[in-house]
Amino acid sequence: MIKGSIVAIVTPFRNGKVDEKALGKLIEWHIKEGTDAIVPCGTTGESATLDYKEHYRVIRFTVEVVNKRVPVIAGTGANATDETIMITKEAKKAGADAALLVSPYYNKPTQEGLYRHYKAVADSVKIPIVLYNVPGRTAVNMLPSTVARLAEIKNVVAIKEATGDLKQVSEIIRLCGDRLAVISGDDFTTLPLLALGGKGVISVTANIAPKQVAQMCALWEQGRHDEARKIHFHLEPLNAAMFIETNPIPAKTALAIMGRIKEEFRLPLCEMSPANKEKLKGVLKSMKLV
Repeated sequence: MIKGSIVAIVTPFRNGKVDEKALGKLIEWHIKEGTDAIVPCGTTGESATLDYKEHYRVIRFTVEVVNKRVPVIAGTGANATDETIMITKEAKKAGADAALLVSPYYNKPTQEGLYRHYKAVADSVKIPIVLYNVPGRTAVNMLPSTVARLAEIKNVVAIKEATGDLKQVSEIIRLCGDRLAVISGDDFTTLPLLALGGKGVISVTANIAPKQVAQMCALWEQGRHDEARKIHFHLEPLNAAMFIETNPIPAKTALAIMGRIKEEFRLPLCEMSPANKEKLKGVLKSMKLV
């Protein structure tokens, strides 16, 4: 279930509300283009700006539209353990296949605190759990030794590794082996992570180029490494463009330029600067995406 090209899907807004019509069309597009699984309410889905009612509705809506055609891995992480358990229970009730839990942010727990947090959620909600290590957002790096401890828990099945540190990725795979699927959380490192034994990517870039990201992962799994490498290099300018400004600003802007959603954010996120928007347009044109 946790493998291949997994899109961290944006949450489209229109006039201040979740645009379910646009979200439904995006989901259908992803399934048609070969995306292997969908993550609603991740970082790229602006989960931090959704209230509880919206958060639960986006997960339930995604599950309904997907209708078991691909797995739905719901973003349910928060910076309080009780809150994380509450959201994860709702995701399970909504029919999500797994839950993606970002490490608690802002409060900077110790490694022991991280272990106890994830263990408490895994013990409380019998749903497959995907750990999510993104120290650039959380201010805490979950170390390989902690990941290895968590991999002993039956329903902890994968980790989204977004440090960009391939040495750390290698250490996690060495320590955990087949007990844990290691997934890239950084589009720049997807191909080298696959080469180390990783299973795929939870991708920002797949929002814009779902077919190419899915093909790259599939070709690598088939042993067609030269073809996968060619797509990797082709995608590099787009990977870089997705982080000209804070994610998901470039992804949503690109989708708006492509005519798939309205260009709308929730504060404190806002529209791109004109100069960066022109750079993004240039990349999209060069890749024939517009």
